[in-house]
Order: sequence, then C-alpha cells, then structure tokens
Amino acid sequence: MKKGTLLLTTVIAISISAHAQKNKVKIETEYGNIVLMLYDNTPLNTNNMVKMAREHFYDSTLFHRCIPQFMIQGGDPDSKQAKPGQALGNGGLGTTIPAEINDVAYHKRGAVGVARDQTPDKSGSSCQFYLVSGKQFTDAEIDNMSKRTGRTYTAEQREMYKTKGGTPHLDGNYTVFGEVIEGMDVVDKIAAEPRDSNDRPNKDIRMLSVRVISDKVSFMTKVKNLFKKKKKAA
Repeated sequence: MKKGTLLLTTVIAISISAHAQKNKVKIETEYGNIVLMLYDNTPLNTNNMVKMAREHFYDSTLFHRCIPQFMIQGGDPDSKQAKPGQALGNGGLGTTIPAEINDVAYHKRGAVGVARDQTPDKSGSSCQFYLVSGKQFTDAEIDNMSKRTGRTYTAEQREMYKTKGGTPHLDGNYTVFGEVIEGMDVVDKIAAEPRDSNDRPNKDIRMLSVRVISDKVSFMTKVKNLFKKKKKAA
C-alpha cells in the first residue's frame, strides 16, 4: 500500500473513531462501579463534570438523597464531613451551570441529570447530580402528564417509559447530560437503602472515587502523538 493511501486510510479511521468517542466517567462505590456516558449536546454540563472528576472533587462525597423507583443524588461538598442525620443538599460552589434542556435527552431509566433549586432560568448545580432509577408508566399516565405539562412524548420516549421506566415528570425542567451505561444494578441497590425523613440513607454511601476513563481531548492527544511518531519514523 502506498504511503498516501495508508495515510488517508488512517485519517478516515481516526475520524470515525473520534466521532464515536464519548466522555465516560466511572464512579466507584462499595456496592460496585457505575459508568456514565456524557452527552455531546450538553457541552457546558458535560465539560463541568469532566473537570470536577479530573480534580477529584467528588471523591468521598455521599449519595445523600436516595429514593426507590426515582433517583439517587450526590455531589454535595458538605457531605464529605457530614455528621449522622445531618440534612444535606444545599451545598454548592456558589455558581450554577446554564440549563441545556432539549427534546433529545430525557429522563429515561439511567439518565444523568443536574440537580437544582428553584432557579428561574433552570440553571443547575455546578457539582450536584442525580442518576434516575425510575419506574414504568402506562400510556394513560403519560397522556395525563402530557396534558398537564403540554409536553409531547415521541414514540421512542413512550416506549422507553413504558418498558424500561424513568421519571418523565422531570422532562423539560432539569438538564439531562448523560446516561448510565454500566452499573444500573448498583444504582438500584443504593436507591433501596433504608433512609431517614430527608431521604438520606441511614448508612453513608460514598463515591470512593470518580474518574474520567475516556474523553475526546485525551483521545485526540493520542492521535496527534501517533502522527508525530509516524512522521519521525518516515
């Protein structure tokens, strides 16, 4: 094969791989690991979580709000040194991330969403997030939600909410910026833990470590290094 043809083939292969590459984050817990794939269409919130994970911000934070058939929430910095029974969920970094709500990313089972308080612009926490465990809904229930909120659900979304489950009542109000691709059984175990009146688990459930395990920036860096090696070899 000629050098030019080989180079073209390599460029095409790299282009395809780069397009397929996604930001992935692994959360380690005593129950097992949870792997998240973060979306491209929510760059502000995706890049924020990647940044926080690289800085090891989430290490030792708790999943402080856990509700069966709904979601588990974590990332409150106050939870690192929280006393037993201490109410959590108000901790933050003094800033919010702009909302990136769209019709493509929705609250299916496994969705990764941005926690927020009653911000008028629906901007979310710069550190707190939740993972949806959810429950299944009937067509009638989805129809009632659609009438109440004015939101239209696609055939795909309806099928997902009916067969896999989720939290459709959150759609349009919270940013979804990723999904769980491994470890939903771990999410379910955490969500099922006995909890107090504030939905804080009776035992501390910590994120032992949260790490970026693949991302586009590091991938493209590897690509550049590959071309440098090829150039030197030539």
